[in-house]
Amino acid sequence: MAEQVYLTKEGYKELEARLLYLKSEGRVSVADKISVARSFGDISENSEYDAAREEEALLEQEIVEIENTLRNAKIITKARVNTEVVNVGATVKVYDKEFDEEMTFKIMGSFESDPAKGLISNESPTGKALLGKGVGEVVVVDVPGSNSKISYKILDIKY
Repeated sequence: MAEQVYLTKEGYKELEARLLYLKSEGRVSVADKISVARSFGDISENSEYDAAREEEALLEQEIVEIENTLRNAKIITKARVNTEVVNVGATVKVYDKEFDEEMTFKIMGSFESDPAKGLISNESPTGKALLGKGVGEVVVVDVPGSNSKISYKILDIKY
């Protein structure tokens, strides 16, 4: 069975739009490049042709990946979420005692994560540690690539 992917409605629509673009304008653009490269003559030693075919392969690979993502997508909605614990789609305020600071994370599916914006994947070490925990609980996160750990106390959960 394929792995389930969590997306917001907006993320799903973005992927649909990207897929439509790739299947229409993207394919036409690559076909034009292949056609132009063929016009240069012998394709056995034609670097433009090879580059265009490579671009075509990458485009088709992206199309297949997006189709699989959309097929296995689960839309994040408030109605499906237990608001007492952290789930995908939650905005979680935590306290880091070591640095004496509060931080806010939004738990997203891996496709929409952007750690620089506080959008963390449900598959990341921090995301995994927070899932299923409630307000007042302390979670310990192993820092990848080191022997250190980070502890967060959950202060608030919103959806």
